[in-house]
Amino acid sequence: MNAPQNIANIDHWQERVDLAAAFRWTVRLNMHEAVANHFSLSINEDGTKFLMNPDRKHFSRIKASDMLVVDANDPETLNRPGAPDPTAWGLHGGLHRACRHARCAMHVHSIHATVLACLKDKRLPPLDQNAAMFFNRQAVDDQYGGLAFEEEGKRCAELMADPKVKTLVMGNHGIMVIGDTVAETFNRMYLFERAAQIYITALQTGQTLDILSDEVAEKTAREIEEYPGGDHRHLDELKAILDEEGSDYAT
Repeated sequence: MNAPQNIANIDHWQERVDLAAAFRWTVRLNMHEAVANHFSLSINEDGTKFLMNPDRKHFSRIKASDMLVVDANDPETLNRPGAPDPTAWGLHGGLHRACRHARCAMHVHSIHATVLACLKDKRLPPLDQNAAMFFNRQAVDDQYGGLAFEEEGKRCAELMADPKVKTLVMGNHGIMVIGDTVAETFNRMYLFERAAQIYITALQTGQTLDILSDEVAEKTAREIEEYPGGDHRHLDELKAILDEEGSDYAT
């Protein structure tokens, strides 16, 4: 499965392949936003050097070899060819500088998560099993002030300073999801969107919602965190499908 590293002769090849697969599947799930949004993955110990998709390349065309190497501590980054756009630099650069534990970060404007971000109460309640995994593990930014340049990125990073917080609902904007690996982060992003879809759909019924108790929600969240291998198996299966289709993502 996947192109072997010696074909590309590029550092961090498997990480690049995983990121490319995540981009391709984000499109299939209709969670992309034209040629906007970015994913990043740290490649050094303190997290400030990271892989990122090239500016304004559609997720459906991104390959492993396309990934940029970005240094959050290098102010000349934006002056180099193929540099990320200023909002990607502000949001991801700010996050990777401030949150060493945020090894991988995925920012999308997926439909249901963004609907949630536009409600007065922006927090996802533990309505179902998927939603329960985010109980006490999400933060809300309700101070949207425009595009995510340096100031906006710094504020969002501060809201994810607690390593327990893995998902940020960015008010009137979208979501930011973090994790240790591409597989973990993609799986979390996917499940948050699914949970938001269930919640928004349930609200549309007009019926009283049966929200889980805090005790059950916390118990479920811990059980999901301790459940072995589901996130990596998910991404492995998606890569297997891409491979069977002859996709060029791993090139």
